[in-house]
Amino acid sequence: MNPIITLTTDFGLKDYYVGAMKGVIFSINPDARIIDISHEIPAHDVFYGAFTLRNLYRYFPEGTIHVAVVDPGVGGKRKPVVVRADRNIFVGPDNGIFTFIYRESKSVKVVEVANSQYVLSNVSSTFHGRDIFAPAAAHLSLGVSVEDLGKRARKPVELPIKEPIVSKNEIIGEFIHEDIFGNLVTNIPSSLLRPESIFFIGKTVVKGLSKSYVDAPKGKLLAVAGSAGFLELSVNRGRASDFIEKSKKLRVKI
Repeated sequence: MNPIITLTTDFGLKDYYVGAMKGVIFSINPDARIIDISHEIPAHDVFYGAFTLRNLYRYFPEGTIHVAVVDPGVGGKRKPVVVRADRNIFVGPDNGIFTFIYRESKSVKVVEVANSQYVLSNVSSTFHGRDIFAPAAAHLSLGVSVEDLGKRARKPVELPIKEPIVSKNEIIGEFIHEDIFGNLVTNIPSSLLRPESIFFIGKTVVKGLSKSYVDAPKGKLLAVAGSAGFLELSVNRGRASDFIEKSKKLRVKI
């Protein structure tokens, strides 16, 4: 059975971009199994794409090929790469979109896509999703090895991700992501928290760690251990981003 190919992009669905990528994949492998993860990544937001990829890939079967294209540097000096990390394969630009994959995988190999046999014959300078990443993924799904696609890439790009500052009684963190519901995700692992922890954001104080979004009254701010494994600030049936400035630091008394 052919491996699954997932697609994560900032292309949206109004234009032809996603359809063209699928057309290329099916032209090379008519039996390909394609799953759309999201095409609504905010335009050019590489970190948003990286965080999305980080939170989905581990739930797919071994050998899944994840194509991620959030690529503001398309046509520039950044390399097109294929990454083999533990049990999965990733295809996309070397611009930091695989940062969490590099940081959280035990075994990583990065290959620059340089073999013209596995890309389209006419590669545009503006649409590598169609001309490089889609055909590379399709050939991989047919059994082509990662090594066949090109040469080893040295020092792949990683986005700067600040670690929380942890002391005996306090953690200083920051907000790194806002989801569609307005939940604000921090860089503080929820494993460091206690039920009685107290959270300070400027003059705003939240007492205690909630178990779910409904542990606070409707419209009230709460702190919760989110599904991604990080502390979130949320509002029961509201948006935490309406209450909190995302640029502010978060202090947690543990």
